[in-house]
Amino acid sequence: MDVIKVAAKSRPYKVAGAIAGVFREHQHAVVQAIGAGAVNQAVKALILARQYLAQDGYHIAYIPQFTEIEIQGQVRTAVRFTVIAVPAELDPVPLQPLAASSQEAREAPEQPASEEDEEGSA
Repeated sequence: MDVIKVAAKSRPYKVAGAIAGVFREHQHAVVQAIGAGAVNQAVKALILARQYLAQDGYHIAYIPQFTEIEIQGQVRTAVRFTVIAVPAELDPVPLQPLAASSQEAREAPEQPASEEDEEGSA
């Protein structure tokens, strides 16, 4: 099974779909991110994947760990999340339904950046 690699610019709902797909096939998944932005996107994706999988009756947990990987001859520290199934009675957090804004974000086409965004204005 391949590691699902997440970047700072990854879209959480797409990564969540990949996590859910791998989990459905293998009953576990591995997600890896390097850097704060990538870890942030990975965590969002894991939250969404948990909700997606709950709709199919799966209860999951994620186990975070640090791992060292080599990229272009340099050793980097990554955060790796192992996604596993847990019995429903051990799932400590009841799920909330997906927020309408999350559903809308998945369905909305990407908007081009405004000129202000490109110039770095706040």
